[in-house]
Amino acid sequence: MGTWFDESRLDDESALAGIDLMLRALAESGSRVRRASGDAAEAVEAGLERMQNTRPRAVIAAGPDSRLLRAVLEPWCPVPFVAWPGAALPGWAGSLDLVVILAPERSDPAAASAVAEAVRRGCHVVVACQPDSMVAQHAAGRWSTVLPIDSGDQLATAVVMLDYLNRAGLGPASDAEEVAGDMDAVAIASSPHRDLAVNPAKMLAISLADANPIVWGGSVLAARAARRVAESIRRASGRGALAGDAEHLLPVIEATRPRDVFDDPFSDEPGDLRPVLVILDDGADEPVAHEQRERLVAAAESRGVRVETVETDASNEVGRYASLLLTGSYAAAYLQLGLVED
Repeated sequence: MGTWFDESRLDDESALAGIDLMLRALAESGSRVRRASGDAAEAVEAGLERMQNTRPRAVIAAGPDSRLLRAVLEPWCPVPFVAWPGAALPGWAGSLDLVVILAPERSDPAAASAVAEAVRRGCHVVVACQPDSMVAQHAAGRWSTVLPIDSGDQLATAVVMLDYLNRAGLGPASDAEEVAGDMDAVAIASSPHRDLAVNPAKMLAISLADANPIVWGGSVLAARAARRVAESIRRASGRGALAGDAEHLLPVIEATRPRDVFDDPFSDEPGDLRPVLVILDDGADEPVAHEQRERLVAAAESRGVRVETVETDASNEVGRYASLLLTGSYAAAYLQLGLVED
């Protein structure tokens, strides 16, 4: 039994109805960011007052989602910043340090353990989590602030925390309304009601239909978005989708057999699927990333590998990350819709 891609399903209302809940969840991403920001506004003010305009010795991002905060904060944070994804804290962490934790899930034993240890050591603690969660229960303390997030959305949780850190003078601008607006723009452009000829997510799904994607982002945030997009594509298609640094992806592209004009364009055997290079471009003007991109594109062109570029004109770093991630998520949903079995 073979699998093939029926692009007509992307504009078929009855077929689209089958993934309505998935598409609705993607379309509501911006509203979840706005709602989370509004719900946490009072707690953010209380947390800033508790800090009393003092600068911590260091910022420790603990818990499983610490790497997202690191990707945003490392270039900006005026004090030493450490991402600590485990269930404990560095041995030197103490009362002079700020511990921040993202815990969108209601039950997160690792994050709860890190919070409990931070409270025990007398650290300043700011945790974004659901107010009735395990993590919130362990966060009770004199120097603790809980930013209540009811949606359980990872990105909305991160935006609330980043807004707090920006207002505390520890991170870049991350206005929740701007980020939500950027996500709304992606939802409009990628809407299921928008014809595939002018729909970037549907067009990307068609490009991925007969390929094994290789996803690359040049900046730190674009690289993280690339890993998340590749994960979404794997779940949607059951195919191998890779994401990584240029030096890890180049050997895969260079090992690809050059395209043969006699290849069967309708072959759907998994072994015949060729790679396609997907570049997530967040507009970052970094010389190293520019050089790596040129090498990847040159290698792809020499092997006849298609190159697809996803761009964003969002206003800030977090908005650009969110836009790239959301476009990739829409494309994965449409890819899943279009793939059918004989």
